[in-house]
Amino acid sequence: MEAFLISTGIVALAEMGDKTQLLSLVLAARFRKPWPIVLGIFVATLANHALAGAVGSWVTRMLGPDVLRWVLGASFIAMAVWMLIPDKLDEDEQPSTTSKLGVFGTTLVAFFLAEMGDKTQIATVALAAQYQQWAAVVAGTTLGMMLANAPVVWFGDRLVKKVPIRVVHVVSAVIFLLLGLAALLGWG
Repeated sequence: MEAFLISTGIVALAEMGDKTQLLSLVLAARFRKPWPIVLGIFVATLANHALAGAVGSWVTRMLGPDVLRWVLGASFIAMAVWMLIPDKLDEDEQPSTTSKLGVFGTTLVAFFLAEMGDKTQIATVALAAQYQQWAAVVAGTTLGMMLANAPVVWFGDRLVKKVPIRVVHVVSAVIFLLLGLAALLGWG
């Protein structure tokens, strides 16, 4: 349960102000069909994080416990620093309004590609390696993504303007830093 809850919280916080959250806002504004957008986000996230979790599990088997502890510690500390760098949606990542894939397909492809190498994907790899509970981590990180992105699809601009993104990023950075220090010092 710990792996699930920590994964949910970490990813929900890390996703605030992230480019995929901005992508959710763009998709909602362009298509104005929340259900296929939310379903596309869910399927893309589940697929992306399932792969990331598998990589994390593989890393756990390939590295010895001492090396893994240092890699995880350094990874979480790097994530703490990365959280302090604001994201923006690149022009080439914005979905077309004339896609032949429809709203669901456009969301699925755009979200899956935008998540590649993103903070939350890297966090999923590290969390799966740390907790060695693939299903709990993938379920938690997917729920965290949905908690951060689904409300943006329905409430859009009003919600994003009321959330103090900088504070959320600092809190997330502190949590990642603590996870990194805990891994390096062998706590948990």
